[in-house]
Amino acid sequence: MLDKQIELVFATNNQHKLREVQELLGNHFKVLSLSEIGINVDIPEDFDTLQENALQKAQYIYNRTGHSCFADDTGLEVDALNGEPGVFSARYAGESKSSKDNIKKLLANLEGVKNRKARFRTVIALIFDKQEYLFEGEVWGTIIETEQGSDGFGYDPVFLPDGYDNTFAQMPLELKNRISHRGIAVSKLITFLKSR
Repeated sequence: MLDKQIELVFATNNQHKLREVQELLGNHFKVLSLSEIGINVDIPEDFDTLQENALQKAQYIYNRTGHSCFADDTGLEVDALNGEPGVFSARYAGESKSSKDNIKKLLANLEGVKNRKARFRTVIALIFDKQEYLFEGEVWGTIIETEQGSDGFGYDPVFLPDGYDNTFAQMPLELKNRISHRGIAVSKLITFLKSR
């Protein structure tokens, strides 16, 4: 069991992700954002897999600060689009990383397509006690034809997880955290950290 709070840097500038992960980690952990440690740059993501990108971001922070840290990379993989947008999910419609534009492009590419099966996948890379670890989570669902809901971020308004009647953007954060790709990966991260 933990007898002290563990301090970790989450290698992200995405405030939505930061809020979700802090909620999941709870009081045993203090999560520091990049701005809190004085890093205000977009960390490179130069690779073709979620695993490599997550590790690249974690290594970038660790090599500059020496802090235990973790980073994630997440992709939406759509069957009918041969796994697109995948590793390019955040910039699917261009470098502006506009969620609205990304959704618009996704729905246009799926127009008239019957197979709308997709999965969200998150890989978390942790550097802790100078060792590297990977944790993965995934959730399957369907891409619906029109946006529903105003919560969440990214593709949440068009992703309907299997077994549910609401999109991620219509769900309370607590429920989304329990069933989401990121929630599953973070749960594995927490189990690991609590065992240290």
